[in-house]
Amino acid sequence: MTRAVPDLPDRDGYFLRWSELHGGYDPRGAFWPRTWLTLTYHCALPLARAGLPPDLITLAGGLVSAAVAGLALLGGRWALLAVVVVVASGLVDNLDGAVAALTGRATAFGYVLDSLVDRLSDGCYLLALWLLGAPAWLCVLGGVVTVLQEYVRARAGNAGMGEIGVVTIAERPTRVIITAFALGGAGVLPAHAVLAAIVGAAAWLAVGTVGFAQLSLAVRKAL
Repeated sequence: MTRAVPDLPDRDGYFLRWSELHGGYDPRGAFWPRTWLTLTYHCALPLARAGLPPDLITLAGGLVSAAVAGLALLGGRWALLAVVVVVASGLVDNLDGAVAALTGRATAFGYVLDSLVDRLSDGCYLLALWLLGAPAWLCVLGGVVTVLQEYVRARAGNAGMGEIGVVTIAERPTRVIITAFALGGAGVLPAHAVLAAIVGAAAWLAVGTVGFAQLSLAVRKAL
């Protein structure tokens, strides 16, 4: 049974609600956050009108991410379908928060669940690169710097800094894009799938290291 929802805000109203839920960060000041959240807003509107629970959307995003590793395991041209699934999982990952903001149903539990599913999704992306031939140590290091960034952000938020603090080069959309390009290369050129996977995993590590440094400097300055 669906739940009745109040009148939904327009895009600017959604941005304001999103900002309130993310430590006061205003996404309108940067092109990519503004563009991505605009897309998310329009995709989330029908889900919000239908009264779907945000937590259900969160779990659905996790299941979509898990399919990426399964498709990578099949190898060959299946990696091209994995690209579509990666992009879809990245979009669904934002829809839960968008629906929560639009309908005023954001909860502390939903925030924790979303963070947990995000890390599991990151793990599925790296697992897909490993299945395509990237070295395990490279995938593990890429995952470590990603987890470190999010851990520092969470602890800094508990210490009084805004939840986001700074938008780094290694945010979730960047990781989705890197994974999609790596899988796309593996699907278009199956004979070079290992090379594509290695480049993708190396990009995870390089971008993650820079992002971790960016956030660490911002935290040091703020606290």
